[in-house]
Amino acid sequence: KQVRHNQESQRLQYALTDRATDLGFGQVEVIDKDLGISASLGARQRPGFQQLLSSVALGDVGMILSRELSRLSRTDKDGCHLMEVCQIFDTLLGDEEGIYDTNTVDDQLILGIKGTISVAELNVLKLRMQQGKDAKARRGELYCSIAPGYVRDGAELVIDPNKRVQDAIRLIFSQFNELKTVRQTYIWFMDNHIEVPVNKSLAAK
Repeated sequence: KQVRHNQESQRLQYALTDRATDLGFGQVEVIDKDLGISASLGARQRPGFQQLLSSVALGDVGMILSRELSRLSRTDKDGCHLMEVCQIFDTLLGDEEGIYDTNTVDDQLILGIKGTISVAELNVLKLRMQQGKDAKARRGELYCSIAPGYVRDGAELVIDPNKRVQDAIRLIFSQFNELKTVRQTYIWFMDNHIEVPVNKSLAAK
């Protein structure tokens, strides 16, 4: 949803091709295979980042441009790996604030600080999200999934107003009380071709 509907960041990223051209690079390649993939997943699950590392290792890259270099590597491991490869193959790194040479100590320090801040920022966001979930759970308002037969009414769960759904749920419990096992109850419904309500959020996937 973020990738499809909030595209201003993408436009700014793609505009970096003009900056690369202004800096004198005649061949500019855009790698956008990782759109919609969280950077926190690591390099192995991000084909675009893997392609980037491979191209640098082949000596084909003069400079890597990104609006925020920290977004290329959200983990310390990936960040150090990227800097190490760029250092070996004399590849520059650039963002909206400047150009960095990983072979100079000052630029190494700046990139290291930016990477540390990015990792800390991600951890803070995760902590805030977890705290929000914990607070909702304490209020009894956290519903990861809604059981069939119930619907959400604001912050509360109520019985589905659909009479057909209510009758089906009652029939499930009635047959279970009679047959005593879930398997036999399931077989009875299958044999009689009776449909039962399912979780709406799961059915929509």
